[in-house]
Amino acid sequence: MECRKLELTIISANDLRKVRRLFKMKVYAKVFIGGNQEMEKRTPVDNHGQTNPAWNYTMKYSISESWLKHHGTMLVIKLYCKRKLGDRYIGEVHQPLKQLYDYAYPLGGSAVVWFPVQMGSVESQGKLCFSYRFGEKVAIEKLMLAESIASFLVTGPVGAI
Repeated sequence: MECRKLELTIISANDLRKVRRLFKMKVYAKVFIGGNQEMEKRTPVDNHGQTNPAWNYTMKYSISESWLKHHGTMLVIKLYCKRKLGDRYIGEVHQPLKQLYDYAYPLGGSAVVWFPVQMGSVESQGKLCFSYRFGEKVAIEKLMLAESIASFLVTGPVGAI
């Protein structure tokens, strides 16, 4: 089976819907691919930007080549406002991986894009900016071996003292 590395950088958002009246908005993003909860990753909380947060936070994924050929595999980025009494939903961006790949492929496999933030099926307020880069196609066995070697170099052998 073949796959590709996907490097996704959540850069910033502009003019988000204000969901707090009394205190500052502290915004973070949750990223899902293909509806898989195990692949969820989060940005750190932006404590200063309020309705214009900036993260410039990079996440790395291994994407099955078959996911890039299927129109139904979605990249979903959900925005939340951090609160002590439960985080408040701001909105989200949905984009098919195939569409992102097809757009970036002629550009060398990477792109910087802006998408409107949605709330359900209605366009909410604001836009989200992110960049992404698809790596070369590799056999999953080679990718797993490379990741194991990198992990060993960082952490050392398992059980080492």
